[in-house]
Amino acid sequence: MNLVLLQNWLDNASFAVLFLTMLLYWIGAAFPGLSAMNALGTAGMAIANLSIATLLGARWIEAGYFPLSNLYESLFFLVWGITTVHLIAENSSRSRLVGVFTSPVAMGIVAFATLTLPSEMQVAEPLVPALKSNWLMMHVSVMMLSYAALMVGSLLAIAFLVVTRGNNIQLQGSSVGNGGYRTNGYRLLKAGELVTQSTAPPVESNGFARIESQNNGNGNTAVLNLATTSESSTLTSTETLSPQRLSLAETLDNISYRIIGLGFPLLTIGIIAGAVWANEAWGSYWSWDPKETWALITWLVFAAYLHARITRGWQGRRPAILAASGFVVVWICYLGVNLLGKGLHSYGWFF
Repeated sequence: MNLVLLQNWLDNASFAVLFLTMLLYWIGAAFPGLSAMNALGTAGMAIANLSIATLLGARWIEAGYFPLSNLYESLFFLVWGITTVHLIAENSSRSRLVGVFTSPVAMGIVAFATLTLPSEMQVAEPLVPALKSNWLMMHVSVMMLSYAALMVGSLLAIAFLVVTRGNNIQLQGSSVGNGGYRTNGYRLLKAGELVTQSTAPPVESNGFARIESQNNGNGNTAVLNLATTSESSTLTSTETLSPQRLSLAETLDNISYRIIGLGFPLLTIGIIAGAVWANEAWGSYWSWDPKETWALITWLVFAAYLHARITRGWQGRRPAILAASGFVVVWICYLGVNLLGKGLHSYGWFF
């Protein structure tokens, strides 16, 4: 089998599949009634994941080393990580909105690697002496997986901001650090019971109260009514967020927090492994190379995010904004320093 020809076919096929997957997710979001679009989108992500895994495996067999020695290989490994984390997040959240944000990023990365990089950068070449180490797999693969997890977590935080329209809402859930489960102003009342006074501020109840009834044989089912406030026996109601959006926002916030919680320890392990490898290769654990500096900045940004959630009890808009800024920082750390400056991590430089 011609492995080079197989790789060329797989990278183009991956781009085509991810492009169609992106369209399927967007159509499914625009027309919620077309449930088949979402299922096809998930299948497309799985096919792209398998295609990229096959491409990396063929390249590993051809070159004889783990395929993370140049920018082309690392980009495809990053997309493989993003699609893997995406499938995990989508299965956990049961929301196809995840793909609306992750599929264009994955497709854009593959397009950049396949269509933009010069052909000489796409060819597997013998490793330079500094890369002939078992630390290549340990350090680079863990770093790339951490980037993938942090990117997906940040994209879900951006999705949260889109769903909530940037409003500062009070969430219910266990992913709010020491805040624990929050009541969010929800009350259990019988169907048809008049709500005369809201016990929670509007910002915490989001303008809604969940009102449920037991099935007592007369056909009653769970219903949802607006929470109202009363002044001088006058009832008014204000809708700030639909129940569907509120439920989706809670799910996105929870999954984003958990995925970033997965990516952060991977980033920590990757930085430590890189420091040990740097000492073996260059005689110094830390040299303030641009890549090392931005890796530290990335670590601090997401450490601040987790600190705010775990110890300060932040939830909702503020940590989502911090995570969204982390998305930009990750890209600067991974790609920006390779394109805009030279250093010890210069395999991605092509200007």
